[in-house]
Amino acid sequence: MSLLRLPVCIIAGKQQVIRSLSTSSSCLAQKIELKRKPAQNIVLVDGVRTPFLMSGTQYSKLMPHELARHSLLSLLRKTGVDKDLIDYIVYGTVIQEVKTSNIAREAALSAGFSNKTPAHTVTMACISSNQAITTGMGLIATGTYETIVCGGVEFMSDVPIRHSRKMRQLLLKLSRAKTAGQRLSLLSTFRPAFLTPELPAVAEFSSGETMGHSADRLAASFKVTRKEQDDYAIKSHTLAKEAQDKGFLTDLVPFKVDGVDKTISVDNGIRVGTAEQLAKLKPAFIKPHGTITAANASYLTDGASACLIMTEEKAKQMGLKPKAYLRDFLYVSQDPIDQLLLGPAYGIPKLLNKVGLGIKDISTWEIHEAFAGQILANLKALDSDFFCQTYMGMKTKFGTPDLSKWNNWGGSLSIGHPFAATGVRLCMHSANRLVREDGQFGVIAACAAGGQGVAMLVERHPDANAN
Repeated sequence: MSLLRLPVCIIAGKQQVIRSLSTSSSCLAQKIELKRKPAQNIVLVDGVRTPFLMSGTQYSKLMPHELARHSLLSLLRKTGVDKDLIDYIVYGTVIQEVKTSNIAREAALSAGFSNKTPAHTVTMACISSNQAITTGMGLIATGTYETIVCGGVEFMSDVPIRHSRKMRQLLLKLSRAKTAGQRLSLLSTFRPAFLTPELPAVAEFSSGETMGHSADRLAASFKVTRKEQDDYAIKSHTLAKEAQDKGFLTDLVPFKVDGVDKTISVDNGIRVGTAEQLAKLKPAFIKPHGTITAANASYLTDGASACLIMTEEKAKQMGLKPKAYLRDFLYVSQDPIDQLLLGPAYGIPKLLNKVGLGIKDISTWEIHEAFAGQILANLKALDSDFFCQTYMGMKTKFGTPDLSKWNNWGGSLSIGHPFAATGVRLCMHSANRLVREDGQFGVIAACAAGGQGVAMLVERHPDANAN
């Protein structure tokens, strides 16, 4: 089988970085100028999220718009911005609750936003809240709106399960039948097999393959071992636990859920295991020789997030202190079979080339961890002359990012991955880490179903704090 078969992303052009002459050791004092800047500065003011919980736990009796409502109200409280000053709301979701298909609108109304505030919902698999943010950036860049709330929600504790197609067709025909005779005639066509439900699956429509199978094949293609994956997973959980204990996860807002005794104040999927414990687990997808297990893959998660973005000028008018500049972004797509999860490897070099930065100019990397094997395969792709030359049109390999700056507060493997809410978490971790680690630029990247991906660049704002 071919390792990677779809030529994508031609990256050309010489990277040019103009550095200031300051000799200060501070990253902000020795600022790097981008070769491409937006016409006006768009800022990430702040962001919040609910605790991310394993599906089927304390959120199980809620509806998704209630999780989203909590994130919206928490954002307003944290920023001190009146809801009537919000011009527009963009929210992401992946597996929709059919009763609230435009969940952005339903969540906004339940949170008490004016019914004059427009809201729409976007979906782009695991990068849906990234899409919400960049959609908001576009609305601001065109001068359409100034103040936008962006976010995402996913609720895997209760997903829509459909009747079979034959049963659906029968029920629709019955609803249109006008006489008892017509209804009896239709009912006579019923067969017990019609009752077989259609369950949702994390699978590619184009190939029918689950994402876990694709990740297992990708890991094998790049020769990522089971031990490498387990070690990475342990590191993710360890870093997340340290960040949690040190109070670094300041985007998380506690949630008092009706019917649950205690206020939920932490992510409940962070579990630091040992190499011996992880080694005992059996493969989850390709049996018996696969390398992906329940411990080195992200788990089904419930959660919501929200952030406030606007022009820098508007933030100053409102007396706000933004976290970061939203500098640039791009989306990539490639073969959804052999290259399903390689979005970061395609997007990161292309983004840095676009803005004129090099790999050493990045202070924080926040990269979505769908699977440990996926992360390690992307790192090996970036450090491969063959991959970068053959599939990206580069003269040589991109190289390996500084892993001491990589997902330092854990990632989706440990914190959890509510599909449409993760993008805001990645942005907030990057913005807050830039302050705590005295950095200038942060890169956010993620893969998504359909063979798509996103890469975003944020820059620390001079007024930023990590709280």
